This record gives sequence, structure tokens and C-alpha cells, in this order.
Amino acid sequence: MTARTKLLDPEVGKAMSALSAAAKKGLGDPGLAELVQIRASQLNHCAFCLDMHLELARKHGVAEKQVELLNAWEEAEDLYSERERAALALTEAVTVLTEGFVPDEVYERAARHFDDAELAHLIGLITVINGWNRLMVSRRIPPGGSTW
Repeated sequence: MTARTKLLDPEVGKAMSALSAAAKKGLGDPGLAELVQIRASQLNHCAFCLDMHLELARKHGVAEKQVELLNAWEEAEDLYSERERAALALTEAVTVLTEGFVPDEVYERAARHFDDAELAHLIGLITVINGWNRLMVSRRIPPGGSTW
């Protein structure tokens, strides 16, 4: 079965891109932003977004070992700071809402490492990458494919 449409309305794409840019800017840590987007894209099986954000992570100087072991970040404790680990835990909780809510302990852990504005931007970033993942996966856009 193939996707019914590969098209993305340009206005939707512009709005999503603007939200992504605002969230990244407010977070203020481009490397962490890429780790978060890669982790959500791994969970959502979005090859298009993985391809793009892996490349961007390397451009932003994210350590290759961090990129390689991101799928097992909980076991690779020494590779990720407490701040990064808090962001990754929040990413997983927001991406996979199996309990219906983000667990309090996950949110509180993130709140210890991010001020209110940063936390708001982090949640915005996680939300928008999940939206992008769903847009790309539902339209079956391959790595390096055209988004518009």
C-alpha cells in the first residue's frame, strides 16, 4: 500500500518550520535539540527525520558515540549529562503517552535541569518533532525525499 498523498500544504510546512525554529531557539542548545529530535524519530520510526537530524547533530558537534548509542541512552550513562538524560526521558514520555500523562517524576526531573522557559521550549520541540514524524511517516517520505 502506498500513501494517498505525498503533498504537504506549504502553509502547514511553514507553520511547522516556524514552530521548530522557535522551540530550538528558546532551548538554546542546538546539540541537545538534535539529540531530542533523533530520539523521538527513533521511537516513531521516521527514517526521513532520522536522516536529517543525524546529519544536523554531527554539524552541531554532537559526539559520534552519543549519536551511535542514543537508542540505548539509559544504559550509556557516562555518555550523557544529567541534563541530556532528563531531556531524553521527557522526550520518551511525551512521545509514547501510554499512561495518558507524562509521569510526575519525569517532568520533575526535567524541571530540575531546565528553567521554565527552557522547559516550555523543550516540550514544544518534542511536540513538533512528533508532528513532523507523523507527517513524514504517514506520507511515506524516504530519507532525503522532498517534503513539499
